[in-house]
Amino acid sequence: MEDLEDLYENAPCGYLSLAADGVIVKANRTLAGWLGTQSFELLGKRFYDLLNVPSKIFYETHFAPLLRMQGYFNEVALDLVGPDGRRLPVLANAAERRTSDGGVQFTRITLFQAADRRRYERELVDAKNTADRARKELEELNKSLEERVAAGVAERLQLEQGLLAEKEVARLREQFVAILGHDLRNPLASIAGGLNILSRESLSDKARRVLTMMSQSTERMSDLIQDMLDLARCRAGQGIAIDPKPTDLRAVLEQVVEELQAAHPGRDIQCSIKIEDEVTCDGGRVAQLVSNLLGNALTHGAPDRPVKVTATTDLNEAVITVANEGEPIPDHIKGHLFEPFFRATGSSEKQGLGLGLFISFEIARSHGGRLDVHSDDNQTAFLFRMPVYSDSSADR
Repeated sequence: MEDLEDLYENAPCGYLSLAADGVIVKANRTLAGWLGTQSFELLGKRFYDLLNVPSKIFYETHFAPLLRMQGYFNEVALDLVGPDGRRLPVLANAAERRTSDGGVQFTRITLFQAADRRRYERELVDAKNTADRARKELEELNKSLEERVAAGVAERLQLEQGLLAEKEVARLREQFVAILGHDLRNPLASIAGGLNILSRESLSDKARRVLTMMSQSTERMSDLIQDMLDLARCRAGQGIAIDPKPTDLRAVLEQVVEELQAAHPGRDIQCSIKIEDEVTCDGGRVAQLVSNLLGNALTHGAPDRPVKVTATTDLNEAVITVANEGEPIPDHIKGHLFEPFFRATGSSEKQGLGLGLFISFEIARSHGGRLDVHSDDNQTAFLFRMPVYSDSSADR
């Protein structure tokens, strides 16, 4: 009859049992032998402590969150490190045992040596990299040939051919706008509608969290498509489309501040709006402009200092200012802030496509106004000025 204890201790794979806090409470001799240690020497350590640095990062960003979300995972590649510093590539499977109320009792992990598999995967990656380099060299050769051919053709082209080329560019721009406006936005609207229907159904907590993430991603995709659509129109010479009409600008600005405050509950947003009468403008576009500026201030301003939004009008113009404290914008960056796809930093934080300030600048221009930035050691302020009675009264 099979000896279960011997089967556990000398199994052809490593076994670990972790307490709810990640501490190892049981380990078999197979795993200890792989690591060049004894089973009892592993007890009391955290599984996290057996990993090398890249695997520790993966543990924090993928391993632990995946366990918390679904309670198990299969075939996760990790690298263990023995007492002598030797690296041991493994594939890990894990499953949690939970109480009736969802609390974690312990986690069981099985480990399989994967040196041969990982070597094969690296060889595949190396082969792919070699193929990519060869393809890149071929593309560069083709590009060089195309440039030489294009240069020869350009010497012989007359004004008529140049006009035909310009018409083709304009046609491609129109097709691009059509793709953004129809082929992408309509399916996305269907997805958003489906998510909205699902949100009214009875769902588990996990399903509702996933649904919320999908809804947020859909909204973000819609914003990105709108930004690209605006960019395409600007590049085609059409400018930002606006629909000016008498607008309760105070209510528009207060709503923008409320939305951003709800999204950043820990930040101090101070608002002073001194606008009594209606202002002729496109309220939706002005809201988009101010939302871009306020979101930018919350992202780049000092987190422990307030962001201030002020708005005033007089007989000639309306002035909206969004200001934050913190590090000033370097002079060499100021001149590029309103360019499309420009980002002031290389931060990995969510920054979209780098079109926010460009589109805000174009919205200001479509209202017959302007958007300026002033930045020093005291504060960074974006100022939007537009005529109270703008000449841009027609929809562009």
